[in-house]
Amino acid sequence: MLEFPILKTGAVSQYPVRRVTAFSTRILRYLDGSEQRFRLFTAPARKWIVNLSALDEREADSFLKFYWSLQGSAGRFSFTDPWTDIMHTNCSLELDELRLEYTAPGQCRGTLVVRQNR
Repeated sequence: MLEFPILKTGAVSQYPVRRVTAFSTRILRYLDGSEQRFRLFTAPARKWIVNLSALDEREADSFLKFYWSLQGSAGRFSFTDPWTDIMHTNCSLELDELRLEYTAPGQCRGTLVVRQNR
């Protein structure tokens, strides 16, 4: 299985990086005003917004190769949570596009959204 590329610093992302945790609850409301609640997900849905604001050409090339090998959001890979250092083995990219912007000679920036699959 593919692993998310590591930057030359050994980190997964550059600052700022955001993590989103979501639960899904279904609420049934009855005519008498009472409610019944139940979870739709057995575990929380996790998503990471990975900032890549100062990549060099080698790092940008490794992310491009990673993206092409996944074929966008179709592929699956392992991703290490930057906060907990736990590896999640069933992740994919949320978007089917990768936009890298060259800001100066040898410097590039972009953003990837990683989501944990269930």
